[in-house]
Amino acid sequence: MPTVTLHFDAILFDMDGTLVDSTDGVVGAWELFAEKYPGLDVTEVLSSSHGVRTVENLKIHCGITDSDELNREASRFEDAIVSESKKNGRQGIVALPGVHDIMKTLGSSHQLPKPRWAICTSATKNYANAALKAAGIPVPDVFVVSEDVEKGKPEPDPYLLGAKRCGVDPARCLVVEDAPAGVRSGNAAGSKTLALITSHTREQVNEAKPDYVVSNLSKVTMKPVENGVEVTIDTD
Repeated sequence: MPTVTLHFDAILFDMDGTLVDSTDGVVGAWELFAEKYPGLDVTEVLSSSHGVRTVENLKIHCGITDSDELNREASRFEDAIVSESKKNGRQGIVALPGVHDIMKTLGSSHQLPKPRWAICTSATKNYANAALKAAGIPVPDVFVVSEDVEKGKPEPDPYLLGAKRCGVDPARCLVVEDAPAGVRSGNAAGSKTLALITSHTREQVNEAKPDYVVSNLSKVTMKPVENGVEVTIDTD
């Protein structure tokens, strides 16, 4: 396997499917919502909803159009991800392979005034905080959530804002993603993109045209260096 070492000013991580595995909770939440929305096809929803903001998924799959109702149901859905994740023998929300090792190596480099990594997620602030806590991952000082942007992924807004808050050029950032929508967002922001095969097939991920592809973050090392982060990727 070829190995490449690169330097970036900052790393911009997605959360679900990149740092944490919340699959059990997401499945449980959609099953719960299917009780209220009988036409909901959970299998179909799961094949297309990942990496998209909850409010947008609820518009598409549940037909909710009222903004107040959308916000209430989005909060209920994301609360359900946490509560449903450990029911019926489910594993809960956990860190994905390689994540804790990377976090240990990156240390305190997530802190202002010069953060070297950030999280840019389609999740709401409340859920994202709960998911990171459950998985034992620190909350970085630069933490872009659904409420921070008008347009979510695949639009570039989340990653452009993440780079801006880190004080760096998005072209000097590495976006780490698992969802095609997120890869497209990172590409549109002008960043380099690293895709993980944790939630979609390789074919689906490759269609989004990431710069690098690996199975998960166990194939990657990240080390803080002067003015940035050194990233070594064992590419698949």
